[in-house]
Amino acid sequence: MTAAGRELLEGLVPAGTGVAIVAPCGHAGLEPERVQRGVALLESLGCRVRNFYDHQHRYQRFGATDAQRAAQLMEAAADPDIDVILGLRGSYGMSRILPALDIAALANCGKLLVGYSDFTALQCLLLDESGYAGFQGPMLAGDFGAEQPDWQALATFWHTLTSSQVVVHNYTGAAGAERAPNGDRRTDPHSPVVRCAGKLWGGNLAMMAHMAGHPRMPRIEGGILFLEDVNEHPFRVERMILQLEQAGVLARQKAIVLGDFSGYRLAEIDNGYDFGEMLAFLRARIATPIVTGLPFGHVRDLVTLPLGAHAELDAHGAEGFTLTLSDYPTLRRG
Repeated sequence: MTAAGRELLEGLVPAGTGVAIVAPCGHAGLEPERVQRGVALLESLGCRVRNFYDHQHRYQRFGATDAQRAAQLMEAAADPDIDVILGLRGSYGMSRILPALDIAALANCGKLLVGYSDFTALQCLLLDESGYAGFQGPMLAGDFGAEQPDWQALATFWHTLTSSQVVVHNYTGAAGAERAPNGDRRTDPHSPVVRCAGKLWGGNLAMMAHMAGHPRMPRIEGGILFLEDVNEHPFRVERMILQLEQAGVLARQKAIVLGDFSGYRLAEIDNGYDFGEMLAFLRARIATPIVTGLPFGHVRDLVTLPLGAHAELDAHGAEGFTLTLSDYPTLRRG
């Protein structure tokens, strides 16, 4: 693990922060050493780590059996020495255990839950229960346990968890070899001008569409909804966004902010249909403004987003935007 850039974390991590590592979704894959690296990094930052994940106990594609994975979350929530519940990784598995979880206990345990991707399902229920749902941000295996961590993303993580207000800017980096020049990560030329405020919520698009019919899908009025996904062709992205539209979710929002959509491949059959054409169709059909360029998703250089925070969006069209976030639970420094 390279230490260059680690200095960005100096002074950001409250001494003695209790961190529980849970694996309610997938297991550590073919690189279980990421777990040890991630735990070692957290401990070197002064955190007290309780690791519930045992790679030897993985079950099929999951971090453990359904009962064991549900128990990890509930035990972490009940532990008075834990401040942050950090997900091992996403993948799949949260939907299987939702009925076994005490949502009220999780929502009121006083811990900061951190995870994204498959965690979106649980976070929807927590939002419905209490109005807050922790954070979408870096996880253990892919981020803290990376051989070369993205130190800026980890610094942003700790800064967000310990600050009463943060400002997120649109992504300004390179498009990347497998990304279209505009539209799927950077702010695109047709991104609208809009100023609005509301509750920040959202997450992985596939999980949001999956939860659209759930009886506890939160009914957020006047919110700012963010969405991201990976390995989803533009037609699948369109289909899932239309599902949210037809379920009445999008009409209730003040703005939709799109993060990273990467990992897909276009084919000859698309005949000119790409992410930009899909986006143009959605904007013509959906009245809610769709802003692009949120630096979040299945990428290393992601920001950390507090679910349920008060959000103020100031979007300047193709020039980008700022998203000011406040009024969310945090850790105390010192």
